[in-house]
Amino acid sequence: MDLSDGGPEELPPPPPLPPDVVPIRAEEDVAEELPRNKPAKPKRLPKARPGLGKRGQTIQLLANHYKVSMRSSEDFFHHYHVNLKYEDDQPVVRKGIGRKVLDKLQHMYRSELANNEFAYDGEKSLFTIGALPQVHNEFTVVLEDIRSGKCSGGNSGSSPGGSDTKRVKRPYKTKIFKVELCFVAKIPTAAITQALRGQESENSLEALRVLDIILRQHSAKQGCLLLHQSFFHNNPRNFVDLKGGVVGCRGFHSSFRGTQSGLSLNIDVSTTMLVKPGPVIDFLLANQMVDHPNRIDWSKAKRALKNLRIKTTHANSEFKIFGLSEKKCNEQTFLLRRKDGDNGDINTVEITVHEYFVHNRGIELRYSYLPCINAGRRNRPTYFPVELCELVPLQRYTKDLSTLQRSSLVEKSRQMPHERMSILNNALKRTNYDSDPMVKACGISIARHFTQIEGRVLPAPKLKAGNGEEFFPRNGRWNLSKKKLIRTCSVNKWAVVNFSAECDVHGLVRDLKRIATEMGIKIEYPYCDVIEESPSARRAPASRRVDEMFAKINSNPPGDPKFLLSLLPVRKNCEIYGWFMFSVVVICYLIICCRINNLYFLQPGPWKRKCLVECGIFTQCLAPPRKVNDQYLINVLLKINAKLGGLNTLLQCELSPAPAVLSIVGKLPTIILGMYVSHGQPGQSDRPSTAAVVNSREWPLISKYRATVHTQSPKLEMMSSLFKPWGKDDGLIRESLIDFYTSSGNRKPEQIIIFRDGVSESQFTQVINIELEQIIEACKFLDETWEPKFTVIVAQKNHHTRFFQTESPNNVPPGTVVDKEVCHPKNFDFYMCAHAGMIGTSRPTHYHVLHDEIGFTADELQEFVHSLSYVYQRSTTAILVVAPIMYAHLAAAQVGTFVKFEDMSAGSIPVPELPRLHENVRSSMFFC
Repeated sequence: MDLSDGGPEELPPPPPLPPDVVPIRAEEDVAEELPRNKPAKPKRLPKARPGLGKRGQTIQLLANHYKVSMRSSEDFFHHYHVNLKYEDDQPVVRKGIGRKVLDKLQHMYRSELANNEFAYDGEKSLFTIGALPQVHNEFTVVLEDIRSGKCSGGNSGSSPGGSDTKRVKRPYKTKIFKVELCFVAKIPTAAITQALRGQESENSLEALRVLDIILRQHSAKQGCLLLHQSFFHNNPRNFVDLKGGVVGCRGFHSSFRGTQSGLSLNIDVSTTMLVKPGPVIDFLLANQMVDHPNRIDWSKAKRALKNLRIKTTHANSEFKIFGLSEKKCNEQTFLLRRKDGDNGDINTVEITVHEYFVHNRGIELRYSYLPCINAGRRNRPTYFPVELCELVPLQRYTKDLSTLQRSSLVEKSRQMPHERMSILNNALKRTNYDSDPMVKACGISIARHFTQIEGRVLPAPKLKAGNGEEFFPRNGRWNLSKKKLIRTCSVNKWAVVNFSAECDVHGLVRDLKRIATEMGIKIEYPYCDVIEESPSARRAPASRRVDEMFAKINSNPPGDPKFLLSLLPVRKNCEIYGWFMFSVVVICYLIICCRINNLYFLQPGPWKRKCLVECGIFTQCLAPPRKVNDQYLINVLLKINAKLGGLNTLLQCELSPAPAVLSIVGKLPTIILGMYVSHGQPGQSDRPSTAAVVNSREWPLISKYRATVHTQSPKLEMMSSLFKPWGKDDGLIRESLIDFYTSSGNRKPEQIIIFRDGVSESQFTQVINIELEQIIEACKFLDETWEPKFTVIVAQKNHHTRFFQTESPNNVPPGTVVDKEVCHPKNFDFYMCAHAGMIGTSRPTHYHVLHDEIGFTADELQEFVHSLSYVYQRSTTAILVVAPIMYAHLAAAQVGTFVKFEDMSAGSIPVPELPRLHENVRSSMFFC
C-alpha cells in the first residue's frame, strides 16, 4: 500500500467480512504453527535464471503472444470492495447479478463516479484508474427487467408460474439494490514495469490481475461464458456435436503475461463441454439415447437436469431447474387463487398443471403423461410442462464423458498449427480489445502479430537395447521390432483369464510367445488352458465377477499364479478394471484444455485391487481388438517386462556416465522424485485426493522407478503426507529414500531432484517452503547429519503458450526448447517440446526451476529434462513430460481406484487410507 500521498489516518479500516465467511488459518492442512521460541526460517523464493542455454540447433519460431505496450504513467489502480444488498439489507447471493447492477450503476451515476471507468471481477472487487470521490461510496440501483423466476405474491402453495392477472400486468420484476464501494488499497501501475524488470512483488501480481479482470469484463459484456481466463461465445459455428445432448464449444483463452520481452497478451484456443441448447425433451432423448419420451428414465433425467437453466416458451422467462414433479403433468395438482367473477372475492381451487395450461392459458399439451419440471424451491415448487421448457445456451456440461464422446471431442477439436494460427489471429480481431474504455484508460496498445522468437532443437539422446545395440531415435520415435530388450524378465507360472473378450485367445497367446522370444523375454506356455468366465456371471456386479474368477483360478492346479494376462470385455463393461480410460484421457489432455486430474476416478478397480493388494499377482489387462498385430503385442510386452522387473531400453550414458548429459547425476548418488496429486472427478467433491511419489532406484539408473501412494483431504493440492512423524515417520518420502538406499548398494542420495506436477504459479512458494521443508525433515528424521542437496522443478502442462515454425506448417520438431522472449523476466524457467506432435498442435511443457542447490547450468538442466522424456518404459516415443511425473500420474490413478467412494459418508472427517500393496509387487513398476 502506498502512503506517500498522505498519512495512515486517510486509510479506511478493511471492509468487514461477509456474515457467512469464517476466517481460517492459511495452509492449515500442511503447515504447523511455529513454536514461540523457534525462529522462523527465511522464506525461499523461486530461483533466478543462471543464464540462457546455448546447446542445440537454432530454429526460428512464432509464439502465440502479442506484444503489449502500456503508457508510462504515475497512475494507480484504486481497489474497492463491493458489497451488494437488496432493499431489505439482505446480501445478494445470486450469481451473475453483480455485473448487471454495476453496469446500471455506471450508467446512472457517471458524474458521481467522477467519470471513472472501472474493472469489476463479478464478485467483490472493483478497480478504477483514479480515485472515487469518497472513501466509502453508497448507491441505490434499480433494475427494471430482472426476469421473474419466482411465483407471484398472489399465489399460495404450488404454482405453474403465477396467476394470470399478475403475469399479464407485470411480466418483469423491479428490484432495488444497495451498492457499497469501500476503498481497500492503491496499486501503482508502475508495478507492472517493475515486474517486467524481474522485480516482482504483491503489487505487480495484483496489477497484472487487474489487467486480466479487464479482459474478463470485456468478454462478459459480449455475452460470453467465462471460465477463468477462457471465454466462449454463443456461436453455433464454434460447436461440435458430441452426441448424448453434449456439444464441444471452442472458445479462446486470453491473459496478460510478464515476459523477458515485456508485457504480452497470450491468446490460445480453449475448449469446454456444454449442454446442447433447445427443447428439454430433445436433450433427454439424446442424453439417454432413446427414440421416444416413453422410454426416458426419469430418475436419470432428474440427475441430468438438476441446476440447469431453462427458458419457458410460453412466457419467455428463465428459471433454474430444482427437480421434477412426483406425479405426471395431468395428475400433479397445485392451489390456484383467482377472483370470483360476481363479487370479486378470491377463491382457491385445486387444479392440475395440465388443466391450468390447457384451459387457463389455451396451450395444447402433447405429453401430459410426463412429469413436470420443478423450477421452484423444495417447499414452494413451480411446475412447468416439460414440453414448454428449453435449455438456454452456454451451460457447462460437468459430468463425465463417455469413451466415444471423448474420442469425438479429440477428433473434432484438434487443429493443425497453421489452422490454430489463423483461428487465434481472427480471435484477436473479433475481441476488439482496443475499443474497450478501460483498456484505453490504461493506455494499452496490443500488437497484431505473433511474437518472433528463437528456439533451439536438442539432439535426441542415444539409447541402448539388448546385445549391446545402440541407436538414435528419429523424430522422437524408435522401433524395437527385431530388437532385444536390455534386461528381460521370465514369465513363468502364468495363466490367461478371459472376461468375455471376443478374440482368438489361443492365437493371441501363440503370437505373444513368438514376439516375446524375438525380444529376449523368456515366456513359458500358460500352466493351464484359458480360464473363461462363465456366461451366467457376465451380468453380475464387478466384485462378484472377480471373486468367481479367482475361485476358478484357485481350482486349476497348481493355482497361485505369479502373472495373469487378463482379457477384458468391450470397454463399456470394464468396470472390472475401473481405470481403462487413462489412455483416452491422456490424448484429450494433450489436445484440449481438460485437467487430467478431473478425469481419473471412475469405478473402483476390483480386479487390480484383488491382484495387487490381496494376492500379490502381477497382471496385464487387455481389451484386445479382433485382429491383433505385432506392434500391439510389442507394446503389451513392454509393459509386462517393466512390471516383472525388466528394463526395455536405457540411455546409453546410464551404463557409463558421460561428461555430457548425466555428469552431475552420474557422479554422486542422486534420487529423482516425481510428485503429483490426483483429485476426484466433478460431482465427487468429497472423494479423497490421491498423492503419489515415485522414486528412481538402482542408481546410477534413471530409467527404473517405484511408487508410493497415500490419500489426503479432498481437493487439497499441497501434499500433506510427505513427512508423518508419529512415533516413526510414515510419510511418502521415507519409503522412497529407503527404497533408493537398499536398491543402490546401501548408498544414501547426496542429491535429490524433485519434479512436481499439478501446481499453479501462485503455489510455487508453498512447494519450496512447505513441501520441500517436509522432505528435508524426512531426511533429518532418518539421519540428523545427512545434508543432501536439493533441486526442485515444477512442470506445467496446463498452460496456453504454443510455438509455430516460421517456414513450415508442421509442428515444432521434438527436442525444441525455448528460454527466451516469452519466459519469465527473472526466474529460471523454459519450455520444452520433447515429443513429436502427431495430432493437432504440440503442447510444450513449461518447466520452472524453483530451487537449485546442485548447481545446474541452463544447458545441463535442459538436456537432463530432455533425456528424462526418453526413459518412459511403456512406449517407443519421447513423451510430453518427464517420465517420473508421468509415472506419478499412472500410480495415483491406478491405486486411487482402490478406494470405494460410495462407502464414504458425506462430510466425514477421516480420510480412508489406501490398502497397502502386497509385498510381492510393492517395489515393482506395477503402474507401468
